[in-house]
Amino acid sequence: MTATRAADAAVSNKGLAPGTVGVLGAVVIGVSTIAPAYTFTAAIGPTVSAVGVQVPAIILLGFVPMLLVAFGYRELNRAMPDAGTSFTWATRAFGPYVGWMAGWGLVIATVLVLSNLAGIAVDFLYLLLAQITGNESIAELAANPFINVITCLAFMAAATFISYRDIETTQRLQLALVAFQVLVLLAFGITALVRASSGEALDHTPIDPSWFSVFQAPSVSAVIAGLSLSIFIFWGWDVVLTMNEEAKDPARTPGRAAAITIVIVLGLYLLLAIALLAFAGVGDTGLGLGNADIQENVLFFLSDPIMGPLAWLISLAVLTSSAASLQSTALSPARTLLAMGHYRAVPARFATVHPRFRTPGFAAVVSALVASGFYAVMRFVSENVLWDTITALGMMVCFYYGLTALSAVWYFRKTSTSSGVKAFLVQLLAPLLGGIMLVVLFVQTLVDSLDPAYGSGSEIGGVGLVGILGVGMLLLGVVLMLIMRKLRPAFFRGEVLPMGFNRGDLDTKALFIK
Repeated sequence: MTATRAADAAVSNKGLAPGTVGVLGAVVIGVSTIAPAYTFTAAIGPTVSAVGVQVPAIILLGFVPMLLVAFGYRELNRAMPDAGTSFTWATRAFGPYVGWMAGWGLVIATVLVLSNLAGIAVDFLYLLLAQITGNESIAELAANPFINVITCLAFMAAATFISYRDIETTQRLQLALVAFQVLVLLAFGITALVRASSGEALDHTPIDPSWFSVFQAPSVSAVIAGLSLSIFIFWGWDVVLTMNEEAKDPARTPGRAAAITIVIVLGLYLLLAIALLAFAGVGDTGLGLGNADIQENVLFFLSDPIMGPLAWLISLAVLTSSAASLQSTALSPARTLLAMGHYRAVPARFATVHPRFRTPGFAAVVSALVASGFYAVMRFVSENVLWDTITALGMMVCFYYGLTALSAVWYFRKTSTSSGVKAFLVQLLAPLLGGIMLVVLFVQTLVDSLDPAYGSGSEIGGVGLVGILGVGMLLLGVVLMLIMRKLRPAFFRGEVLPMGFNRGDLDTKALFIK
């Protein structure tokens, strides 16, 4: 081992199990975290309400910054594979304060989506039981907040238990769940297209090239609202980067897996969007995609007209999608908090790794407890908790993805311009454009979300609940950061994870990480 590689190991070794995640395993976990069945059924309705038939255009538009940012992630991972990802890279590029907030953005975004995933899982559990038994009253149990929260906590506990165990157990479980989910979605989308073309559609809308033009959208604000939701449906691919210290080829496997994951999900979303637009239309009554009464569970309401006696497969697919994603999504905040504890940015307890399973058990349990508490509170505060947390999640994703992309720009600002055209494109130009797009979208969404009419229309004191969630989460992060500065000053003085890191300088850096 060279001196540089030895130094790398000293900096990044956190006790995780190296060489246990290959490209296939990473892609499976990445797709599971995105949870296409869950995200699509949760987002397609609100997106249609914002942009109408331009949903395919918005999906493609949301894909662009994800792809551009992914280049930055890949290059940063090659330079310094570290489970802390956004936290570690932003700290290296911009210092401890920006790095800490980038880590916070990732953690809090995951807490939001974990609570949302649990809520969807609860809804579809009782919907599935109602379909199987033929007793529609069972589905109404999910509306009871006490039953809902208790069931949610059970899902969270089960997901945390699996995440607590070794990563290989996670991969085996996820492979079966993801394969089932993708096959059902393919069958659903293809069947909808066939029925639409054969005259069996509810509201047949001929497929038109204008669906792919963002310039046909109602307004710029509609595009921004739809784009925020589109960002949400792609979120989660970066979980494969947080497993880089467990990858078989840490410098290459996570980047390849992230690219493959995004492309697979893009194909599924476009198929489903086109198929459902053609089959059900965008009307705001009946089973039209614009009907607010069906927007939280669009796939469920359309499952019977499209799949007939096999409609229960859709409920099972969304249930397994949300439950599987609940477990795989928990990997990301646990590893980020592990890195933050390892680099002394949060209490040292977060840096502990289970001696047998070699997973960040304490961090995983804390993440689950916070997500469970958040969901329990929000379920009683807002009946539209799913919609509001989805929109707030989009803001947090833009925040930390944007910071990470700009970290790549700053980190490679000197080498990218002297290493050829390809290096310039993937290390500087792509992440720069992606980062700017996401930062602009974050600011605009944050401003718009303060309007009480934004999102579900829920408000507190005349301020939109989505805006309160977004601003509140950021301010809470700042407060916690200042507390940690008092308790863990070495990190904030730049003594543990210094700026301006170059691989060749590792031998001489005073990185006294235990």
